[in-house]
Amino acid sequence: MPGMMLVSQLLVGLENYCVWSRSLMITLLAKIKLGFVDGSCQRNDYAAALHPQWDRYNTVVLSWILNSVSKELSVGIVFALSVTVVWRDLKDRFDKVDGSRIFFLHREIATLCQGSIH
Repeated sequence: MPGMMLVSQLLVGLENYCVWSRSLMITLLAKIKLGFVDGSCQRNDYAAALHPQWDRYNTVVLSWILNSVSKELSVGIVFALSVTVVWRDLKDRFDKVDGSRIFFLHREIATLCQGSIH
């Protein structure tokens, strides 16, 4: 289970972060593990007797993320203790909006014509 690949594409950086993160979120939601990455399932929310179980699931989700990022990125997250911290770090690093790209897309949309009239 920890060695599973959950998404078909490895995260390599800015160019595929949005698709990668959405794909992984869908899969984690289906596996009832999304709370580990979005922060809604925190270790301290549970009794001390459940901490070892929480640690195990956190580690499983961390291994899934490690298996879904490039080797270059995995080096930076392999020693992390919290999946939530890893998820936020990846989001901060790669969830960037390219302002010039948005401008050009809006311009293309504004100048679009359906078919041509002769």
